[in-house]
Amino acid sequence: MDDLFTVVDWSRWQFALTAMYHWLFVPLTIGLALIVAIMESIYVRTRAVKWLAMTKFWMLLFGINFAIGVATGIILEFEFGTNWSNYSWFVGDIFGAPLAIEGIVAFFMESTFIAVMFFGWKKFSPGFHLAATWLTAAGTCLSALWILIANAWMQQPVGMEFDPAQMRNVMADFWGVVTSDTAVAKFTHTVASAWTLAGVFVIGVSSWWIIRKRNVEMALDSIKVAAWVGGAGILVTLATGDMSAINVARHQPMKLAAMEGLYRGSCGQEIVATGILNPDKKAGDDTTDPYLFDISIPYGLSFLATHDPHSFVPGINDLIDGIELTPEGDTIHTVSYAERIVRGRQAHEALRAYDAAAVAGDKEAMDAALVDLKADYPYFGYGYLDSPEEAVPPVAMTFYSFHIMVIAGGYLLLFFAFAFVGSYWRRQWLTHKWACIVGMLSIVIVWICSQAGWITAEVGRQPWVIQDILPTRAAISDIAASSVITTFFMFAVVFTVLLVAEMSIMATQINKYSKENINEIAKS
Repeated sequence: MDDLFTVVDWSRWQFALTAMYHWLFVPLTIGLALIVAIMESIYVRTRAVKWLAMTKFWMLLFGINFAIGVATGIILEFEFGTNWSNYSWFVGDIFGAPLAIEGIVAFFMESTFIAVMFFGWKKFSPGFHLAATWLTAAGTCLSALWILIANAWMQQPVGMEFDPAQMRNVMADFWGVVTSDTAVAKFTHTVASAWTLAGVFVIGVSSWWIIRKRNVEMALDSIKVAAWVGGAGILVTLATGDMSAINVARHQPMKLAAMEGLYRGSCGQEIVATGILNPDKKAGDDTTDPYLFDISIPYGLSFLATHDPHSFVPGINDLIDGIELTPEGDTIHTVSYAERIVRGRQAHEALRAYDAAAVAGDKEAMDAALVDLKADYPYFGYGYLDSPEEAVPPVAMTFYSFHIMVIAGGYLLLFFAFAFVGSYWRRQWLTHKWACIVGMLSIVIVWICSQAGWITAEVGRQPWVIQDILPTRAAISDIAASSVITTFFMFAVVFTVLLVAEMSIMATQINKYSKENINEIAKS
């Protein structure tokens, strides 16, 4: 059993490492593609050389980032087969469909039109080239759409049926998978956050040009476009964050409880704006204060979760015990986690009975076992757990990553408000040294915010690979821990080299083009 957990831990770390490196590049690709398309649209309409120069410069940085993102993304998909083969078998019919569409449609669309973007300036008409640029931007969003649909299904498994004959889940409702609450919220939230990240990146790079007094006019115009894109992005991100919170409360209440470090909930539950968790607090403990320090907003979490400030929000211990409260304070008993474990194991027994009856050719016994299996299948994944406490995600990591994301998001809202006002009414603000320094440092903040959001979403749903259906420990491949450890460090080195190479190439190009005049950039 120790060896099994070693494989699970290393496999999780390897996938997390790959995903986090990949996520460094994806949002910038999505956001820069839109910014480049807008700039080229302005160029086609005005025929101003400066807009052609801006388009080509930001397109170059987009291309560098796109190439590295593709490399890390391919490795990420291969890991499903190498490290998570049980998962791939159990839900491959469902999870594989959106990934296949992403590869066949979206990725080929991006790859085709990106070639026109970079090499078709003199071979195609301005209108056709502009169309190719917009189609590339659309392709990046389509890639994100299908990947996020697959990820959302893991968080809210819908549109499927379990086939005991194959001992795997099969697709029952494709559109149910595509249009689930979580899929819609996750896609809009993620794409909008990518616009936000790219907006900050463009403002940060432009601030460096301004502080170096190089192509200042071009930098200021870039900031104006970035302020529009990033400002729209942060507003949509905040709005869709509200959608996501409602979905999490409805489909993943344990994640929401971990996000707030909430162990016992109440009607009219307050939300922690900021705080420090008590490391001694554990699931099942009702005496220890969960926080060493906290600043809370009354009724905040109830409103966030349901838009009703007086609603009940369960905490970790409430969920484990299967307890809810009415607005009048009466206790309602739901399905406790101990009972879920029992019913999950009953589902496993029913599946084994079905298989034995199928081998014996006993149709009546198969039908009886199938009835029992369907009754308990919603708790199938709990049958793998040894105790209710195993269903609690890492509270500290989920809590701090969520609050870092929220605080950084609030900062970014003010950041874009400043950039927008500065672009239209107080342009001299943008040329101040302190404003340029803040612009450059904000690149780090927005990436921390982006990574914190990913950590909240993925760590917060542990121990589940598929919510309530399949835990991480049951999804791995039957491979030696030493193999995973070796590839973990190998990937860590390769990804770090790729990241350093990308940063070096980008820095070189940013510095190079800052020294050239607009006409030279436009000719390049």
